[in-house]
Amino acid sequence: MNKSELVEALSLEKDLTYKRAEEIVNLIFDSMTEELIQGGRIEIRGFGSFVVKDYKAYTGRNPKTGETIEVKDKKLPFFKVGKELRERVDS
Repeated sequence: MNKSELVEALSLEKDLTYKRAEEIVNLIFDSMTEELIQGGRIEIRGFGSFVVKDYKAYTGRNPKTGETIEVKDKKLPFFKVGKELRERVDS
């Protein structure tokens, strides 16, 4: 499912216009993004949690040329699946 399919499903399920459903989905995603940017954690019980992990700089290698390169520090979002979702998908 992609974002537009999610908007469509919300629109049909809750009898909303597509535009209103899109605003709601965007509000949720924007709020989640802002929380992660600020270093926060998002937990949705039964679904999972989102956190930002810090990765230190390291010396890597370009697989095409074999040349060594310096990879800078970075922060990446990470999702950890919740127990309920894991069990529902597994069954």
